[in-house]
Amino acid sequence: MFKVKTPEEIEIMREGGQKLALVKKELAKMVVPGALPLDIDKKAQEMILSLGGEPSFKKVRGYGWTTCININDGVVHGIPGKKPFNDGDIVKIDVGIFYKGFHNDSAFSLPAGNTSTKNQDFLDAGKEALKKSIAQAIPENRISDISIKMAEIIMRRGYTPVRDLTGHGVGRQLHEQPLIPCFWEGDRGKSPLIPVGATLAIEVIYTQGDPELEITEDGWTIVTQDGKIASLFEETVAVAAEGPQILSA
Repeated sequence: MFKVKTPEEIEIMREGGQKLALVKKELAKMVVPGALPLDIDKKAQEMILSLGGEPSFKKVRGYGWTTCININDGVVHGIPGKKPFNDGDIVKIDVGIFYKGFHNDSAFSLPAGNTSTKNQDFLDAGKEALKKSIAQAIPENRISDISIKMAEIIMRRGYTPVRDLTGHGVGRQLHEQPLIPCFWEGDRGKSPLIPVGATLAIEVIYTQGDPELEITEDGWTIVTQDGKIASLFEETVAVAAEGPQILSA
């Protein structure tokens, strides 16, 4: 199930992840009222190419952009367009780099301009859930331990993990096994043990309302059915004997 990487392969992924971190830092600066998602996408492509990589998402059949950018009720796979951000929008940017044969996948959420106390708490909950679920990515833990911790924090903070989208393995392919749900039901012991050398895209996907989702008319963008705000945080992580190593930050 796991495509275990060698130490040398993980070092290549670490190099790619460091480059992706530089890209994310610049993209975050561009999230301001009046900015266009398409301009952010163009900047992402320009930077990734200049750093010696390729846009991971352009390797997905039928998808022609470097990023996925979602606003407010948008959850994932949003096509970056020409509608400017409004003050207070909750913006999610998902971006990947393909470098020396390996992918890194990462996502972050932030407000454009000002935001409410409620929405800031919502974003902080996702950051906490990502940090603490990554801490579960240790040898001989199970994928279910990641999912259980993620859901525990999101629900304790008063929000809802989605059920139809997951994190995943990542490496030579953008999406590898195993899937990493944002919640867990059933027997923890039926989930696979995590080996040293696993590389995982751990992804916190959650909403302020109900978990039900739908695909919009563009065939890509997934939104909440009830129109409530969603958020997304993701890092690529390598599992080492001494614990998890975040490659994309």
